[in-house]
Amino acid sequence: MTNKIESLPPVAEMMRASGLEPKKQFGQNFLFDLNLTGKIAKSVPDIKKNIVIEIGPGPAGLTRALLLAGARRVVAIEKDKTTQPILSQVIAASDGKLQVIFGDALKTDLTDFDKDGYAVCANLPYNVGTELLINWLHKIADGTKIKSLTLMFQKEVAERIIALPGNKQYGRLSVLTNLIADAKILFDVPNTAFVPRPKVQSSVVQIIPNKNKIKSITDITKLEKLTAKLFGQRRKMIRGIIKTDWEKFGLSGTERAEELLPDMFLEISRNIPENLL
Repeated sequence: MTNKIESLPPVAEMMRASGLEPKKQFGQNFLFDLNLTGKIAKSVPDIKKNIVIEIGPGPAGLTRALLLAGARRVVAIEKDKTTQPILSQVIAASDGKLQVIFGDALKTDLTDFDKDGYAVCANLPYNVGTELLINWLHKIADGTKIKSLTLMFQKEVAERIIALPGNKQYGRLSVLTNLIADAKILFDVPNTAFVPRPKVQSSVVQIIPNKNKIKSITDITKLEKLTAKLFGQRRKMIRGIIKTDWEKFGLSGTERAEELLPDMFLEISRNIPENLL
């Protein structure tokens, strides 16, 4: 299989042959750098033991790297059907290790893969990256066996994911991620690595679910509503956003959302009435 994948024409050549071009409506920015796609794929923990879900494979640059890195199986979800001629060639060279599902990643049912669990690795489309991450965090909190998330985001979004209280980047993503997993930025990616070249830099983030943290969460939906409400008006004092007895949480109510530790959001979400959110 390795030789078959390596013998495929270069990604750029396959794109020219098929007439494929990145589409703005899908937030597509393709990676052609083999060293970079290889580095991302090799960052996936235990890749040889795992099914890897990839979102938005496009012309399959990262897909090839995942297969070459020895992924047990790759399931790629692609919304753009014009990529089919290229993806079909990669499927044929994969010896049955690549499955492509054409559809919206936010609506695709992956329950068939829940039993064994799976890793996620993707160069995420810029326009849905945050929504996809929140969706995965929900799944993890609800018991889905997502073993790891190795994801490329705009650098600003990556910094929000790992931000700590008091940091201007600290927000809803920071809190939800911190309460469910351990996250870190693996490395930055210059905008020159993409076609077309975006205006912003990117970063690869790795998120590993933490079982001990997940046990503490009883209602991820309520927690998300709380973070959205408080950070939606982050400049206001929390007592001006939600009318409740803040003293029972050891707070005065004059605090702002960015001052609260993730564990405080968890405690508040457990004890505050649903109708206040």
